[in-house]
Amino acid sequence: MRIMIAGDIHGSEYFCKKLCDMFYKFQAQKLLLLGDILYHGPRNPLPRGYDPKGVCRILNPLSDKIICVRGNCDSEVDNMVLDFPVNVDCAYLIYADRTFFATHGHVYNTDNPLPLSRGSVLLHAHTHVPAYSEFENYTYINPGSVSLPKQDTPNSFAIIDGDSVVHYDIDGNIFMQNKLPLL
Repeated sequence: MRIMIAGDIHGSEYFCKKLCDMFYKFQAQKLLLLGDILYHGPRNPLPRGYDPKGVCRILNPLSDKIICVRGNCDSEVDNMVLDFPVNVDCAYLIYADRTFFATHGHVYNTDNPLPLSRGSVLLHAHTHVPAYSEFENYTYINPGSVSLPKQDTPNSFAIIDGDSVVHYDIDGNIFMQNKLPLL
């Protein structure tokens, strides 16, 4: 199963559409959204094509394929316009014999991880910077930001397929590629 991982759409219909175009192009089976879906937040500029209702129109038809965790800019009212739940702080997924802990990153992150078992994967966004790092007991993956990247990184997402982790820019070009460590 191919899983697309993305975070920090921040209400950009323009970049959300590009993300979903890539979802279909890469034939992903699931879209794991790591929070900050509709609102840009008070610290961020308005992203290109800011239209939260447009983001709803794009994502709602994919609701049966979406797994989503809440970001620091998401709120309860978002559940009234999205056809998938956005109010859980974290999710555990079992995939390819590994445990994946998905969260936004504003509470649990590499500075404050939950106790993760050997071979686990911590997935979070929030920093708007794509990353892949191996720690003693776990691997950390950050897909970057769909709409508001930081530190001169591209608008991005990641795809996990088996033990392969590939980071793409929003146009589908590879800029980082890794293999998860052996279990």
